[in-house]
Amino acid sequence: MDVIRNDLPWLTRVVVLFGGQNAEHAVSVSSAATVVRGLDRSRYTVTPIRITPHGRWSVGHDIPAHLVDEISLHFMTPEPELSSAHFFEAMKVLRASDVVLPVVHGPATRHSIVQSVLEYVGVPYVGSGTLAATVAMDRGLTKTVLSGVVAVADGVTLEDGERLSTTDQRRLGLPLFVKPARGGSGFGVSRVLDAGALPEAVAAARRFDRRVLVEAAVPGREVNVGVLEMPDGRLLAAPPLEVKVAGGGGYRRALTEHVVPADLDAATTARVQARAVQVFRALGGAGLLRVDFFLGADGELTLNEVKDAPRLTAMSQFPRMWEAAGLPYGEMLDLLIRTARRRAPRPSPVAP
Repeated sequence: MDVIRNDLPWLTRVVVLFGGQNAEHAVSVSSAATVVRGLDRSRYTVTPIRITPHGRWSVGHDIPAHLVDEISLHFMTPEPELSSAHFFEAMKVLRASDVVLPVVHGPATRHSIVQSVLEYVGVPYVGSGTLAATVAMDRGLTKTVLSGVVAVADGVTLEDGERLSTTDQRRLGLPLFVKPARGGSGFGVSRVLDAGALPEAVAAARRFDRRVLVEAAVPGREVNVGVLEMPDGRLLAAPPLEVKVAGGGGYRRALTEHVVPADLDAATTARVQARAVQVFRALGGAGLLRVDFFLGADGELTLNEVKDAPRLTAMSQFPRMWEAAGLPYGEMLDLLIRTARRRAPRPSPVAP
């Protein structure tokens, strides 16, 4: 396979990397389809690379944006044969690109593995580096690192085979939220109202990760903020978005409503945005970050979690927040790419 061709040298060569070996593969495909469609072909050539559910790296080809949808994105990168050659072909394409836009979700591909590969290849990429991505992927580690910046929910991380102690269970009370320590999109997350249901909830979370986080419930409104890094290094926070859940809580996403801008007074809005920027800086983020809070009745902010690789479908939270700020989807992608190229890795000096 030839490396990326660019017969029009003024076009930026973008690779959209997506897929992965985890439960969030389909989520990644949906995000990638929107990104591929949203990139302006008068400015970019676009090459999709799919990491299949079997771990193969398969190089696709650019197609007219109006033809891109989730199904075509699945099938324009067919499942390759069992050969390591496909990985090395993908590496050649990555190395020939100007910038990579990773749209991967889930621990198998977002747990700094993709960032490490891209840094090894030496290509600029959108989003946080290996350290920030590793911390952001692990909910328990995120809380430990950021507890000096923002309040965090009381909780316990259970290692493989561990059970919640009676002492911790009494301290945390009910209801409890049980989550895979590393994961997203609500997979394996349970709301536990009865202590007898705790073992089943832990087992459900362990289907997605051996490490499990058990957290006390935090009363309050769920308010999320998107942070975007500008090419000149400034950090901007989007209008907050509120997640309203019918029935008083839980993780049944069919019952959620996203309200943006959230119904907050100006002072609270500014405080939530400022805290989100603080979290971005403390984490060492780059490019973009979604910061999810609980806003208590007393105005206290408690960190829920962070998303260093938030969903990027047109209806996802991060793009909708920036649309509310007056930044269209395509222009948001432009900013992400320009910022990534400004942060291009520099070769380490070689000792004489």
